[in-house]
Amino acid sequence: MGKWLKRGLFIPFILLTMFVIGCTDKESGNTGTTGSTDNNEVSKDNPSGDLAPLSKTTKVVIAEDGAASGAGFYIAKEKGYFKDYNIEVEFAQFANSDDMLPALAAGEVDIAGGISTASFFNAIAQGIDVKIVADKGHNVPGKSYFTFVISNHMKDKIKEYKDFKGKKVAVSGENSIDGFIYKSMLKHAGLKDDEVEFVLMPDFGSMLGALENGSIDAALSIEPLITKGIEAGILSRFGDATDFAPDSQIALVLASPKFMKDEQDVSLRFMLAYLKGVRDYNDAFIDGKGKDEIINIMTKHTALKDAALWEKVFVTGLDPNGKMRIDDIHAQYDMYKANGATQGEFDFDKAIDTSITEKAVKILGEY
Repeated sequence: MGKWLKRGLFIPFILLTMFVIGCTDKESGNTGTTGSTDNNEVSKDNPSGDLAPLSKTTKVVIAEDGAASGAGFYIAKEKGYFKDYNIEVEFAQFANSDDMLPALAAGEVDIAGGISTASFFNAIAQGIDVKIVADKGHNVPGKSYFTFVISNHMKDKIKEYKDFKGKKVAVSGENSIDGFIYKSMLKHAGLKDDEVEFVLMPDFGSMLGALENGSIDAALSIEPLITKGIEAGILSRFGDATDFAPDSQIALVLASPKFMKDEQDVSLRFMLAYLKGVRDYNDAFIDGKGKDEIINIMTKHTALKDAALWEKVFVTGLDPNGKMRIDDIHAQYDMYKANGATQGEFDFDKAIDTSITEKAVKILGEY
């Protein structure tokens, strides 16, 4: 099913296996710092319809491995939004987030995708400086792509959330967004931890077989496995994660502090292109505008190659203004801290920097 299914449409930094170099000394010899030579006056006569292209072609390295929540990156690349600003993007892969985060902090990688986990908060609290800049995935009410499912063997036994009592429920992580969603469900159901059998199952793909053979009764699963499981007659959706976690921030756009501070001409244009891609994504999957084209782009860049299945799956929500659910990020951190999984203190004011996103929205206008 591919790595991206293990941690979802981005979960938890399912990132990446080759050595990369970032927005410094690229093959083109550019430094990526444009200084005062770039014109930041807005004009509809520019190729982009807003800001002029950078004076020099500049490479931006994105740590992204084909997660569907990277749609904004893929669409902006394929539709020429990055090219309009004279930005060349490179998608890089790392074996794990332990390698990715230091590279991002050092500016060897410019942009990355990830989610909130205890280990992520701990890395930043212990001195790895990365910036959280924009939304990269959240559940859409009534159409959550990351939600609970039940085995079809349990359809007559599990009809309400309280019916999870005494059942085996598989979750892919504990001190992560997965665990946060699970705990939120228990609270909503009025259940205590020891009233449900928590089954740690890191591989989402393995949940299908476990649901089919009855070794688990329910699972916190992810698209497109949910839709595939429904079509195979293995499972059924159970409610919707927004029943109890209506505004959960699932994935995040992360940036190098160097990219944010020293390369603002580049980072602003990058964010403009990214948001244009996200807006096309919303136009396609919410309004049906240009949907065939967007699905073709998604099949090219993600592990889900079946265009027909893209018509059926519940897709990740991507905010067209890049807005994050910051209160929910705080709530996730508080849970990890209560579990004793955090080390040191996390400085939200330092880590969250939405300045580039806000500037881009001001130029583009609210969606």
